[in-house]
Amino acid sequence: MSTLPTPTSDELAHSEKLLALIRAEITARGSIPLSRYMELALYAPGLGYYSAGKTKFGAAGDFITAPELGDIFARCIAHAVAPLLRELGPHALFVELGGGSGAFARDLLLALAELDALPRRYLMLEPSADLRERQHALLHESLPLPLSSRVHWIERPPHEDWHGVLFANEVLDALPTTRFVIRDREVFEEVVLCDALGELRIDIHPADTLTTTAVRSVERYLGLTFADGYRSEILPQLPWWIAAVIGSLRQGLALFVDYGYARREFYAPERSDGSLICHYRHRAHGDVLFLPGLQDITAFVDFTALAEAGASAGFALAGYSSQAQFVLGNGLPEILMQSAMLPDAERLRLGNEIKRLTLPGEMGERFQVMGLQRGLGEDWALHVLGGLRHRL
Repeated sequence: MSTLPTPTSDELAHSEKLLALIRAEITARGSIPLSRYMELALYAPGLGYYSAGKTKFGAAGDFITAPELGDIFARCIAHAVAPLLRELGPHALFVELGGGSGAFARDLLLALAELDALPRRYLMLEPSADLRERQHALLHESLPLPLSSRVHWIERPPHEDWHGVLFANEVLDALPTTRFVIRDREVFEEVVLCDALGELRIDIHPADTLTTTAVRSVERYLGLTFADGYRSEILPQLPWWIAAVIGSLRQGLALFVDYGYARREFYAPERSDGSLICHYRHRAHGDVLFLPGLQDITAFVDFTALAEAGASAGFALAGYSSQAQFVLGNGLPEILMQSAMLPDAERLRLGNEIKRLTLPGEMGERFQVMGLQRGLGEDWALHVLGGLRHRL
């Protein structure tokens, strides 16, 4: 990967520590599924990409998420969920999975305060101790006490019944994914092993029953058989993950935003090498073994699988749309009108932010929004959130 920026000596030493941990597990097991490698590379305590202190978001990190562009994304989310929070009453909660830098929580709480729709508490489930510290500092420095005091950090999803809104932006793409490949009509799974020199490399082994069943289920859904050599990703554990995350939400909405496709697009014949991608200092590449702990590893989301997992957990589909359609239907026109009187420089900044959020070549079509609801009535939906239901 000579075209990628050179890491510092400290970064190399950090990655080598994680490599030693991965090699030790491979030595003990013989090989590990790629999903397990991804879990270690991203979440190993103190060493994984999301568990250590490396800057991840914004210009100084490896990628930029919608909340890092400005406050428009959060204001549109607030516009969408404010009526529901008011309807659910003063004891409603807002739960965010993976709080990033804390910018989304800051901007959302300010917007909900203006809309008189503040939740009783804002709960942030953040596995990274380093990110929790950064989020805490940002929120307590930038929010008035009546807002910052509503924020609490949790280590697992609420286990007692609750009502309100759960929100996850770019969380599903970072779930450790299984990568399968078809050989002689059989399902194989990618694994990571060490060669004679101790270098990591990718190999394939026959897939286990869970993965094989999941792949065959997708084939039945699509009415086809994957061609020999077809390679892609699948999350056979997604129904259990969704049940664990939103199972205690008795009344309310779970809102997911991520890059991905409906199943027929996700597993299109031309996508015969899947969607796995890595990000390192704003460069995208496909080498998952490159400097573990220093780069992000993600895969696009099968939103049909998300809707199915929600149904298994007792949730109805509230709607599905592109990010562009969602923000246009949830407050963006009003934001544009309000910006007319701003100074030229600020209007230009807002214009660039809106382009990033809505243009097809940016986030507008690559990112999708899906809502899962329970206890809100069959006809309940978020404004224009249902625009892409037919694709599922």
